[in-house]
Amino acid sequence: MSDPSAQGYQVLARKYRPATFADLIGQEAMVRTLRNAFATDRIAHAFILTGVRGVGKTTTARIVAKGLNCIGTDGTGGPTTEPCGLCEHCRAIAEGRHVDVLEMDAASRTGVADIRDIIESVQYRSASARYKVYIIDEVHMLSNSAFNALLKTLEEPPPHVKFIFATTEIRKVPVTVLSRCQRFDLRRIEPEVMIAHLTSIAAREGAEIAPEALALITRAAEGSVRDAMSLLDQAIAHGAGETGADQVRAMLGLADRGRVLDLFDMVLKGEAAAALAELGAQYADGADPVAVLRDLAEITHWVSVIKITPDAAEDPTVAAAERARGQAMADAVPMRALTRLWQMLLKALEEVSLAPNTMMAAEMALIRLTHVADLPDPGTLMKRLRQGSAGGPAEATTGTTRGASPQSPGGGATLAAPPRAMAQPSGAATALAEQPETALARFARFDDVVALMRRMREVRLLIDVEQHLRLVHYAPGRIEFEPTADAPRDLATTLAARLQGWTGVRWWVSLASSGGGKTISETRDEGLREAEEQALQNPVVQAIIAAFPAARFTGIRTPEGAGSGTNADAAAGSDDDWDPFEDN
Repeated sequence: MSDPSAQGYQVLARKYRPATFADLIGQEAMVRTLRNAFATDRIAHAFILTGVRGVGKTTTARIVAKGLNCIGTDGTGGPTTEPCGLCEHCRAIAEGRHVDVLEMDAASRTGVADIRDIIESVQYRSASARYKVYIIDEVHMLSNSAFNALLKTLEEPPPHVKFIFATTEIRKVPVTVLSRCQRFDLRRIEPEVMIAHLTSIAAREGAEIAPEALALITRAAEGSVRDAMSLLDQAIAHGAGETGADQVRAMLGLADRGRVLDLFDMVLKGEAAAALAELGAQYADGADPVAVLRDLAEITHWVSVIKITPDAAEDPTVAAAERARGQAMADAVPMRALTRLWQMLLKALEEVSLAPNTMMAAEMALIRLTHVADLPDPGTLMKRLRQGSAGGPAEATTGTTRGASPQSPGGGATLAAPPRAMAQPSGAATALAEQPETALARFARFDDVVALMRRMREVRLLIDVEQHLRLVHYAPGRIEFEPTADAPRDLATTLAARLQGWTGVRWWVSLASSGGGKTISETRDEGLREAEEQALQNPVVQAIIAAFPAARFTGIRTPEGAGSGTNADAAAGSDDDWDPFEDN
């Protein structure tokens, strides 16, 4: 015969399910709204609750149903946000047996016939309670026809009927339904709140769980109270009353975060052999290779966020020693290395999920990560290329003096040949292979410099030059200009640096206090105004403006240009219309 005590056991997620609004955690905004609505008798006829799994949607729906129908211990109470939990209605609703509170799972009852049953039953008053309450869980699973059949009843239900919908996919619910309901978005539970809640539950259960273990459970739950309670229940059973971080880590199949940080360090240092050995050791200790890669991706994201916002290091789910290591990594690792590591880890996780052997795929991913750890970024490559071209035209072109091999004793000074990727520069670097005189000869006019900015897609600098630069004097390699009052302070230095980077030749850019002409934007606007004034002399245009006073010019073409196609061709080939995503 079975043990009755075993049959009566309830999992923690059900045993400690909130019974009143005061028991709900992390949903203060929704609780405040509902309390005010009940206090002022402004209770809506339909509610829709949305949020991720396990944040309390169905629980909140049942609390609202109890509050609507609670009559108090003396039997004379009205709607309240503090249901007594003792009257016949509160007990029946809590036990799921109240005839006037109907719960329906829309995942299994999706059709019009199921909704028709609701529509027909709403016409009848409740059997014993104050309100007849319909709770429809996962309402987004209803078919379009079922939603349409419900609309009229949902908009004007009888006064004794209330609807409460719950869904994890609010985007799948038609707007026509949303507009008829009061919507409440239930938030993920913050880590601090979750840890305090789990600590309280563990104390009630008489279980001793280390704070680090609770932090691991909280991180794994991802803001879901139900997931956290289920993991806590499992952890208590796993540790037989005393549970540490190592036991929870083993239970979850996680690697030690400290060891993952060590592995992260090895990857950044390019130590492939050490990284593979550490991965093998973690695998032997029971860690899942996929989980290790996910932890590496999580740490990459965490360090990147800390680098941008240092306050993010104060995460209660992370131990103090790990926070210090994270801050040190954020200070030492450049952002470009972190973004490259993030992209490669995402690709590695995709490959591991498809590989026949996850451990082999994870090892290959680590080998790739360690081998690109010390690769220079494009900016560093450009600097090296410029340094390599400093020895003269011949060295910039071939990497060695002409007519001599790199080890020729009579060939004069030699320079090691650059990598193949650098030997044939393309795009912005092509000018670096030219002599300075040749590079500057292509920029006889300032318009040629502006055209170069357009070709290089330097939009911000191009806008600043057109709007804030009043040219005083120009010669190839030298620019003197008067800045406008609102010009960026670093316009001259930025312009000089960009031109030197594009041409491989030093440019002298200086400021003047006066003597500058009109900016490119002012000249362009002046030309447009003159064209518009000339166009306004045309009787046809005058008649159009008189008939449509709000009309504005969007473009002007001369009859000669329109007839010859010159303007059209110019417009088609204009740099103003370049596609920023088009390859050179």
